[in-house]
Amino acid sequence: MPYAVVQLRQENLRADSYNLVGFQNHLKFGEQARVLRLIPGLETTRFLRYGQIHRNTYINSPALLRETLQMKTHPRILFAGQICGVEGYVESIATGLMAGVNAASLAQGLEPLPPPRASAFGSLTHYVTHAEAKNFQPANITFDLLPPLEKKIRDRKERHRMQCELALRSFEAWMERIGTVDVRA
Repeated sequence: MPYAVVQLRQENLRADSYNLVGFQNHLKFGEQARVLRLIPGLETTRFLRYGQIHRNTYINSPALLRETLQMKTHPRILFAGQICGVEGYVESIATGLMAGVNAASLAQGLEPLPPPRASAFGSLTHYVTHAEAKNFQPANITFDLLPPLEKKIRDRKERHRMQCELALRSFEAWMERIGTVDVRA
């Protein structure tokens, strides 16, 4: 039974360079090479880069940001992506889209509207702006961030289906409300 997995991702079109995906570790480079060469097929591999521990940089969003991703003290400054306390590509893209829509609202003299709490966008921004500031940690979107349904549903699959339906309805209504924003402004 394996106790570790090494994922390789093609780095170039020639397929002669691969990236070790998510290979964060505390091993010295020489030790990494020795351990990786124990894997069948990697015995004679030349390593271009080794894994390193990295630190995600992010602000203390609960203390600094509104649900519109505007700074509380400087509302014409917005934050999005990893720096605002989200993790993941989709979450970073979502907050970038929200910050862009809200920046367009500001440019047109309109008041930015936070996304509905029932939606993934709204729950994510609610988390990064309402979590405990003292121990704030970035997060990915999960069903646990969505508000509970009014009626308790024990079946997880059915509960998630209903949460998704509610999220879509509220998000569509929000999109109609912000539909007057010209994002080309």
